[in-house]
Amino acid sequence: MKKYILRIILILLLLGTFYIIFGFSSQDGEKSGSISRRITEKIATLIPQIQEKSKLKKENIMNTMESIIRKMAHFSIYTLVGLLLMALVSTYNIKEKNRLIITLTTGIIYATSDEIHQSFVPGRSPMITDIVIDTMGVILGILLIILGKKIIKKYRKNKQNMALD
Repeated sequence: MKKYILRIILILLLLGTFYIIFGFSSQDGEKSGSISRRITEKIATLIPQIQEKSKLKKENIMNTMESIIRKMAHFSIYTLVGLLLMALVSTYNIKEKNRLIITLTTGIIYATSDEIHQSFVPGRSPMITDIVIDTMGVILGILLIILGKKIIKKYRKNKQNMALD
């Protein structure tokens, strides 16, 4: 029963994350760009060295920052996808290798479908580099779950050894 509830929670969180990704990808180029720009401007106001630059240098820095922020957003949300997928797949009695394959394949398929979706949105275009960044995020999510499981296993083993002493 516990695993069943955990699976439902993970599926709902995963579907919610996919919904958020789909929503961001549905924004036209202008809206998507304006959101990124506002975030970039807020961050830039916190860095006095940027404010001291000439208008041209400041604009170049802002453009670079905006690109980095957009790529970090891709990486971060797909790290969450990797975490949720790997956690979900780990609730089933499947070999670790197959868990990795299922999680990574699902992440890559969703990232690819997301980029294809963007090709139908005005002002947006699919980018293979985004699929690569998304995939790296999924891999980090997978690794975090594996690391977390190892830490929990080691903690339980230490706790059990202490109880025996």
